[in-house]
Amino acid sequence: MISQPKECQNPPHFKLITEDSALAEVCAFARQQSAVALDTEFVRTRTLYPQLGLVQLYAGDEVALIDPTTIQDFSPFIALLADDRVIKVLHACGEDLEVFQHTFQRLPQPMCDTQVMANFLGFANSPGFATLVQQYFQIEIDKGASRTDWLARPLSDTQLHYAAADVWYLLPLYQQMQAQLAQTEWQSAVKNECEFLLNKRAHSGKDPDTAYFAIPNAWKLNSLELVRLKILAKWRTQEAMKRDLALNFVVRSENLWAVAKYNPKSTSALLELGLSTSEVRIHGKKLLQLLEQVKRIDPKDYPPMIQRLTDDPRYKTALKALQQKLTEITPKNLPQELIASRRSLENLMKWHWLNATKEDLPELLQGWRKPFGDALLNVLKTL
Repeated sequence: MISQPKECQNPPHFKLITEDSALAEVCAFARQQSAVALDTEFVRTRTLYPQLGLVQLYAGDEVALIDPTTIQDFSPFIALLADDRVIKVLHACGEDLEVFQHTFQRLPQPMCDTQVMANFLGFANSPGFATLVQQYFQIEIDKGASRTDWLARPLSDTQLHYAAADVWYLLPLYQQMQAQLAQTEWQSAVKNECEFLLNKRAHSGKDPDTAYFAIPNAWKLNSLELVRLKILAKWRTQEAMKRDLALNFVVRSENLWAVAKYNPKSTSALLELGLSTSEVRIHGKKLLQLLEQVKRIDPKDYPPMIQRLTDDPRYKTALKALQQKLTEITPKNLPQELIASRRSLENLMKWHWLNATKEDLPELLQGWRKPFGDALLNVLKTL
């Protein structure tokens, strides 16, 4: 029987950190521990980047709820993020990593994600934090405050208790799961997967020059239409970054596509294509100027048409063969989707058929997945 840690016998103890001196003290204590729990609360409705509302830190004593609206000197916290002697424990870390990267220009390293651990311990479908706390500690966590306004001040008692619980139980959860993981062959795989997530975030900056690939139905455009879309999407991305505004609050993607497709000549034509009056009022002249720029581009510099993998005559046969092989080689104690999603199988196909360079290896041919990826690649080689 798993013993109940002290956190399960007491409600979360926490304090609000609003001064630089208190933050320095908390971080100094945290850097003496082998592992600490981290979480963030943020808001992103109209902005391109997440707006940080709160940082939760638990090092085994009491939860520190760090208020970024009053702290002036975050250097002690950034030093903690960078301290390679302290494991930073998160759950479902993707958005939190983006917050740390944007706000502090620093990722938490080394990092361990309890959702990743759960996947390697046989939990299917990437379980949520509340599910794991219920499973391990038989405690129900109230998630009612998750969608509240974390930028508003003062934060309510409900918000503070909710935020504290997210890391109060996270550290003992990690400790319990780590003990279980030590009884399996997947410890190094978990470490490798968490390093992969960090590396993926570190190299996930928005590139304006390739933004057009993310526009839905870009593959339907010919080369001339595609060069228009490339210029329009580059401008939109740069505008969004400059103004910290979500892409679709600059110009909606489907409207950008229509402009590239039909090459309107006037603001009235933009309205006829379906652009909103605010889009035309704010950006109409700029969109028409960008279309004029296309005329000065040599056709030999147009981007090639986008080839969809699903249009390749080999696609259906290859995907079926890969899925069958994946089922054969997946260990019984691992979820199949942990090894390879449909997208990662498609990326393997693209790499094998179109690229096949060692400098741009797909996910399936890296790290702990490589033995599985090699087996899948051999299937492709026989087709």
